[in-house]
Amino acid sequence: MNIQLFLLLLLHPTVSLRNLIANQAIKNDLAAFTEYYVVGNAIIGGSFSLHIAGCDPPTFQKPLGVVDIFTKWMLLKNYQHILAFVFAIHEINEHPKILPNITLGFRITDNYYFGRTTYATTLQLLSERGRWAPNYKCGSQEKLLAIVGGLSSETSIQISNIIGVYKIPQLSYGSFDPALSDKTHFPFFYRMVPNEDSQYEGMIQLLLHFQWRWIGLIAPENDDGETFVQTMMLKLPEHAICAAFTQWISVTFTSTGKNIFTQMEKLNSSFSESKINVIIVNGDLPSIILLSVWLDYRGDKGRLLGKVWIMTAQWEFTAVNSRAFWLLKPFHGALSFTIHTNEVPRFQDFLQALDPQHPKGDIYLQTFYQHATETLRHLDVNISWAKLMDEIPGAVFETSMTGQSYSIYNAVHVVAHALDEMYTPRLTQRKLQKRDPWKLQSMPQWQLHHLLQTIRFNNSAGDEVSFNEIQEWVTGYDIVNCIVFPNETFIRVKVGKIDPQAGRGKAFSIKDDIITWNDWFNQTQPLSVCSERCHPGFRKRKKEGYPVCCYQCTQCPEGMISNKSDADDCDQCPDEKYSNFKQDQCIPKTIHFLSIKDTLGIISVFSSLFLSFITCLILVTFSKYWNTPVVKANNRDITYILLLSLLLCFLSSLLFIGQPSKVTCLFQQTTFLLVFSVAVSSVLAKTITVILAFEATKPGSKMRKWLRKRVINSIVLFCSLGQLGICTFWLATNAPSPKVDMHSQSREIIVHCHEGCTTMFYGGLSYMGFLAMVSFLAAFLARKLPDSFNEAKFISFSMLVFCSVWVCFVPTYLSTKGRSMVAVEIFSILSSGAGLLSCIFFPKCYIIILKPNLNSKKHVMSKQR
Repeated sequence: MNIQLFLLLLLHPTVSLRNLIANQAIKNDLAAFTEYYVVGNAIIGGSFSLHIAGCDPPTFQKPLGVVDIFTKWMLLKNYQHILAFVFAIHEINEHPKILPNITLGFRITDNYYFGRTTYATTLQLLSERGRWAPNYKCGSQEKLLAIVGGLSSETSIQISNIIGVYKIPQLSYGSFDPALSDKTHFPFFYRMVPNEDSQYEGMIQLLLHFQWRWIGLIAPENDDGETFVQTMMLKLPEHAICAAFTQWISVTFTSTGKNIFTQMEKLNSSFSESKINVIIVNGDLPSIILLSVWLDYRGDKGRLLGKVWIMTAQWEFTAVNSRAFWLLKPFHGALSFTIHTNEVPRFQDFLQALDPQHPKGDIYLQTFYQHATETLRHLDVNISWAKLMDEIPGAVFETSMTGQSYSIYNAVHVVAHALDEMYTPRLTQRKLQKRDPWKLQSMPQWQLHHLLQTIRFNNSAGDEVSFNEIQEWVTGYDIVNCIVFPNETFIRVKVGKIDPQAGRGKAFSIKDDIITWNDWFNQTQPLSVCSERCHPGFRKRKKEGYPVCCYQCTQCPEGMISNKSDADDCDQCPDEKYSNFKQDQCIPKTIHFLSIKDTLGIISVFSSLFLSFITCLILVTFSKYWNTPVVKANNRDITYILLLSLLLCFLSSLLFIGQPSKVTCLFQQTTFLLVFSVAVSSVLAKTITVILAFEATKPGSKMRKWLRKRVINSIVLFCSLGQLGICTFWLATNAPSPKVDMHSQSREIIVHCHEGCTTMFYGGLSYMGFLAMVSFLAAFLARKLPDSFNEAKFISFSMLVFCSVWVCFVPTYLSTKGRSMVAVEIFSILSSGAGLLSCIFFPKCYIIILKPNLNSKKHVMSKQR
């Protein structure tokens, strides 16, 4: 039913509600009526109305045929709208502080979804009672001050087109069309339902909460349906949700069987996509009935039952009678948005107090009782009213106040409170105004409009009732879970809510654990996606030619992760972390340096200490036999300098082991370059000594003066000073320092000493190489000198080993990272030092220890050809 409620203001303090209902005629202002059948079950659409007037109540006249029409066609569930309306009037008339000595009455009309009837009914309210002469005051006339209605947006617009001319406020309890929010065209329209934008946002949040990305839309082919589809099609892509199909239902009360069959065939085509498990339905009464019948008509019920139906607040679960109850079974487990309601005190008592045997003027009550008992086929038709209220199925009639009834209830209280604001005395300019009941009759309608805009009060259920700037009730929606039991019991359980006033991020709330899903899903959360979910570690990649919801899963690249299902993109791990094997977590990288606990570290330390020990043994041996010819040959002081520098070279490799620090970085490269330069300079000095000694033995040679220790030692000093200058400049300008390399290794953080100025590092290395090459060339040229103990041969071979090591060092050093790079440098230091030690000193040690007979001046000075 499409209800309009017209309030009647009766200025008779002694008139009770009982007398009011007994004497108030419920008019049947119908211009026409058309029957409509759906598979043997008839339905009726229409509207009730209510107005405020200041005249005597008309005498009761039973409208011709209304009971017959009601008996055959009325939807019992919508009878609650009338009862909620009457109950609100009952509360106000009995309330001692709201409109004292003023009695409210009402008139009910029904337009049965026909525009002509709506216009005719509205115009009659502006005419003299019993006559149709709008805009004329020819006799006794009921002054219309406010309208509550209608249920559909179309009816509300039709009513507003007429009463807007008279500036009469209109409070709708079921119109969601956003066009009605335009105060330029509908300045006197008040919406007793929440803003539909919050319902759209709630639907999006519901889909996102359950990760439903692949859905269907069903809507009636009218203005409300088009608005719904257009809005959803704009909002869904913003959240990567796709509508696989949009099905329009075009059916009215005058539709033919052929038209209905065509609509069913369209539904068959849309539901061929089996992956769609979630369908949002927006519908009026005819389309709802058609969809319900089609679901039962289909043979493959199993697949159709396996759907999650999401209903908008316009939807109402209704069964005409128990024989039509099976139409609701496919909707078991559905989620429905409803206008927010709260339990209204004493409403249940009001229902229980009704007596069909003594209707007291309510011509619908006996007919409702007759039809309600017929819905309970297993009970006696003469059951008591109390038992009927306990056992009647909720789909036929709900004893708790529904969202639309709650809006009607609040609408009546809004009008009553606005009138009370005008009627109740107020202190104005220090003069107490007297109550004047008759001023309500002379009050222009626009004054009531002004009061409605600022009204604010708490109803008996504890909810605040007020309007926002576009004259909409500031409230939200409830999300209910619809449960249909095999014994024809239907209940709705609140599982969530949409509260626009709760603040950002808190408007949507839902309790997953109390939701009852359709039996098809075995109480597991349903899925509705075009593609299987991408597990953590993968990301979605769009399929060409398919909607955005249809995608492929691609594993995240190395160093990136996704830790949730259906990730749009992979997240880059922080520099200090790396992705695990599954690429769904970032794991802290290990600190990478050559530790003394590593195998390479242990080998390096052992090698360094071992070679240092060997060097010390040689030094001790040479010290013990310091006065022997082998030790004294080729400048004993240079020999000690060379051994000490080699010892420092071996020990300098220990600076490369362990986590680099600022101090160790300063001395790593510079110490190594300096001591090696001293060693190579010493070798060069020994080579020059060999050459000068041979030349000095020639007759008439002047080279003897160059064989003095001061001259030879000066060679070591000046060659070493060159390297000292390079290192000093290096440390003064851009000294080496610790550096963290996050990117060279995927799973490790390399901590190493950065050279600072790379040019200076390779410059020092080149200088050392230059000295080595000079020493090698000099020793190579002197290798065939006719001495019995020609040290140039051993120096030549040692420098060949030294140069080979450091030539190989450069490309190897550049191609490695982390501890391997450090190990290469340590190996080069130790191997080149070991080459010098073994080639130069092992032969001498052999003679000193194993061949002491050769350790004589005669043997050393002898010449061999």
